[in-house]
Amino acid sequence: MSAIERLDVLDHGVLRFITAGSVDDGKSTLIGRLLYDTKAILADQLAAIERTSQRRGQRLDLSLLTDGLVAEREQGITIDVAYRYFATALRKFIIADAPGHEQYTRNMVTAASTAQLAILLVDARHGVVTQTRRHATLAHLLGIPHIVLAVNKMDLVGYNADAFSAIVGDFLAFAQRTGISDLRFVPISALDGDMVVDRGERLGWYDGPTLLQILETVEIPKTLASAPFRFPVQYVSRPTATAPRAYMGRIESGSIAVGDRVTVLPSALSTCVRELRTAAGVQSCAGLHASATIVLADELDVSRGDLIVRDDAAPDAQRSLRASLCWLGDVPIAPSRKYLLRHTTREVRARVERVDHRWNVSAQERELGTVDLRMNDMAQVVLALAQPIFPDRYAENRATGSFILIDEVTNNTVAAGMIQ
Repeated sequence: MSAIERLDVLDHGVLRFITAGSVDDGKSTLIGRLLYDTKAILADQLAAIERTSQRRGQRLDLSLLTDGLVAEREQGITIDVAYRYFATALRKFIIADAPGHEQYTRNMVTAASTAQLAILLVDARHGVVTQTRRHATLAHLLGIPHIVLAVNKMDLVGYNADAFSAIVGDFLAFAQRTGISDLRFVPISALDGDMVVDRGERLGWYDGPTLLQILETVEIPKTLASAPFRFPVQYVSRPTATAPRAYMGRIESGSIAVGDRVTVLPSALSTCVRELRTAAGVQSCAGLHASATIVLADELDVSRGDLIVRDDAAPDAQRSLRASLCWLGDVPIAPSRKYLLRHTTREVRARVERVDHRWNVSAQERELGTVDLRMNDMAQVVLALAQPIFPDRYAENRATGSFILIDEVTNNTVAAGMIQ
């Protein structure tokens, strides 16, 4: 049996995970170590890194694998999100390396929106800091089901077990206040490789799994495949002499088959699926995340922004939303200002009706009665909409339970929201 055939037999799916934490906690080096020790680096990439490291008079600098921007290499920090891919005998992985600096927290939100696991790095010398708590809170709000606290740079504290235990106790107390439950802890040295892919010889007191073992065995949620069918219409294909009118988009949850009864929202008109087409051609059915073209049995007025759902599982129309909001804009929130809310492919005008509370990450408490949200602030708000949308709860469906707010004047994205 070939290596590819063995991978297909043992394949446990694709795990999307994010690395986050404060500046200089070693996120890029950790990813480089994962790629290096799993033999996922091409020979020419490795040679280029070796040359650069030698020119600088350094040992092999694995962070260069992910810090691709010139400014990142010059400053030694991560600015934008970098994606890398690798596979082992048990699973395929998509890694998102998120920036650690507070200024780039909004980049971390983008990376975390599709992640199924978050690795939060902590410098063993400094312990849990404000940015660690901020990233953990964001990961929790964004519905990431698994969080791994990787205590890095154990080599700089003499691989001391007490230093690891103190950080674990500190973070557990924080997690209990925040409501974070699915937690794993692992001591590592990304620079030397201990407990990343191989166990090494200097952390013998730790008897748990290595970081890679956690990544290979963690359970991946599969709820969206069996969730109610949701198909936001992205584009309407006009009829021609040889093809009928059709509606293009991506299946965000559930599945659909020819002959199924569907409802188009917001018109609430019902019909049947007459034909399904995907990249593979005409199909009898299509499942989760398939890009599909749907032909309906009846001629209905359907346009971009409409939502096609099953007759028996239609979401309720909402003109008022309670949501968790991460403010991303440079300009503070303005309750009197109108924004454009983009939910799937639908856009409606919206205004912030009230801010229920802001989450103070430093003090780990809710601040009531405030309306002042600035960049990277997290809050619970109520939004009033000019037209209805048809959302699900974020905890049940990320695609139809999330939205962004756009400033109509500048066209900048100013907030990301999770519908409660």
